[in-house]
Amino acid sequence: MTHMTFPRSSLVVPDRAGAYHLVSRCVRRAFLCGDATEHRRQWVTDAIRLQSTAFCIDVLAYAVMANHLHVVVTTQPGRAAALTPLEVAEHWAVLFPARDDDGNPVPPALADLQARAANVEWIAERRRRLSSLSWYMKLLKER
Repeated sequence: MTHMTFPRSSLVVPDRAGAYHLVSRCVRRAFLCGDATEHRRQWVTDAIRLQSTAFCIDVLAYAVMANHLHVVVTTQPGRAAALTPLEVAEHWAVLFPARDDDGNPVPPALADLQARAANVEWIAERRRRLSSLSWYMKLLKER
């Protein structure tokens, strides 16, 4: 049996709420978890939970398997549209925190958040990304 896949752009309408089952497989028959790599399961779980606090995407369920993961989500584009510019900057700072000299995350300075919030183009782009399934999966898989 052949399984056909479709590009996300042909399945997802960015300005409409929807429910989606996202699947991501490892390449080259590699394993995400198992044996000496079982600790990665917690890394993925932590990333899903962190991203749930920042993205305007609700995670309904997830499963981290040995060589792939499943995430069931709903998108709420109206939530991102309703965020104030300062809230957009705060949400983005959760995903990309400032770091100290040792690489540890530090809370963002209010002045930095306000400067970003004043940049209309930056806010518009981040607002789109905060409700984008592509950006959600991109950041999840980068980790």
